[in-house]
Amino acid sequence: MEQRVIDTLRKVFELNGFIGIETRAVEQGSSLLKKGETSKEIYLLSRLQEVGQENDTPVEERLGLHFDLTVPLSRYVVEHSGDLAFPFKRWQIQKVWRGERPQEGRFREFVQADIDVIGAGDLPDHYEVELPLVMVAALERLRAFGLPKATVHANNRKLSEGFYRGLGLTDIEGVLREIDKLDKIGADEVAKLLVEGCGADESQARACLELAELTAADGAELAERFDALCAAHGIATDSEAYALARQGLDTLAMIVDEAARIRPGSVIADLKIARGLDYYTGSVYETFLDGAASLGSVCSGGRYDNLASQGNRKYPGVGLSIGLSRLVSYMLHTAGAHANRVSPACVLVAVWNEADRAASNRIAGELRARGIAADVAPTAAKLGKQIKYADKLGIPYVWFPADAADEQAVDEVKNIVTGEQTPADARSWEPDSVYARQTVAIA
Repeated sequence: MEQRVIDTLRKVFELNGFIGIETRAVEQGSSLLKKGETSKEIYLLSRLQEVGQENDTPVEERLGLHFDLTVPLSRYVVEHSGDLAFPFKRWQIQKVWRGERPQEGRFREFVQADIDVIGAGDLPDHYEVELPLVMVAALERLRAFGLPKATVHANNRKLSEGFYRGLGLTDIEGVLREIDKLDKIGADEVAKLLVEGCGADESQARACLELAELTAADGAELAERFDALCAAHGIATDSEAYALARQGLDTLAMIVDEAARIRPGSVIADLKIARGLDYYTGSVYETFLDGAASLGSVCSGGRYDNLASQGNRKYPGVGLSIGLSRLVSYMLHTAGAHANRVSPACVLVAVWNEADRAASNRIAGELRARGIAADVAPTAAKLGKQIKYADKLGIPYVWFPADAADEQAVDEVKNIVTGEQTPADARSWEPDSVYARQTVAIA
């Protein structure tokens, strides 16, 4: 199941011009610490002879397992900058390790699927539209596995920061971290944290929550509602704070409007999206599935301008990441028969008796030549046992070769999910569209 999801994502990423890379699992502690609060989740490594002496070495000088794929990417870009063509578009699907408390949807070892675009010196804003649309297209392909529709919720850090500064708040990173907890602990608890930990008064905390309630499906509506909120809280349109917020607003409005033009309904503005990590500098994204509120975001990311640098040269980027293991776990538990696959085969060709196995092999070969994954029953057991074997592997179709002694007989194929059985010709038969994902591309 996981491998089929990986193959599907890879094809979409490469279809959009992203280049696949793989980076080492072990990174220097100083690199891993770039992501701030996540440092407490790092698995540090020790050689046997060093056990018991680890505390003598600063974390920055130790080695650890990467907990995401963005930090390794930043190192990779700096090390290979002379060989890369910028903007550099990369996809990467690899295991990562994180010091989580294991629970449903949370793993210490899991697979992430990332796409990023890295620029040299600058990076055009249009990539902030392209990447969420690529991810939506990838998740759309997974609907064949039973995955619900995905929608990207977008915000912009500059918009939020400008508004908070306009209110008189100074601990911007602290406010963003607390707002990021809204879905987990609710508005009342977040308001309390803003007052107790971020220096906000009750009025400022309420204003932050009002901003977080803003959503919009087009740029004009977003601008109108944001300006009304600024007016209500005394944020002057000629202030530096408003000018900063307007930069973020204009970018966010562009993203929403352009996405609506290309793929309507795929991206909405949602100003409660904060992404608590402090290295994001512009657009931020969270992706949610229809009817799966308890799952939370399945894909997140944003724009970062300062994560990678080389002397005076910066490498700004924008990226999105799918927690692939978490997503596959959800699919296996909720997506039903479409996800309950063990074998990649779409068809099991039955064998009436061992003397006729060559005929079954020929049929399987014809199907495979057309890109339809097929297997042949391992033994000429009773037909019920062959069907049970296919069912156990999640193979949706069983193919019955025609009786060689009857010139009028034709092959038949049975959909063991629906029970429908129809005549079929291996040179032209196609599986139902719901099972089309089980075919493989022939180059």
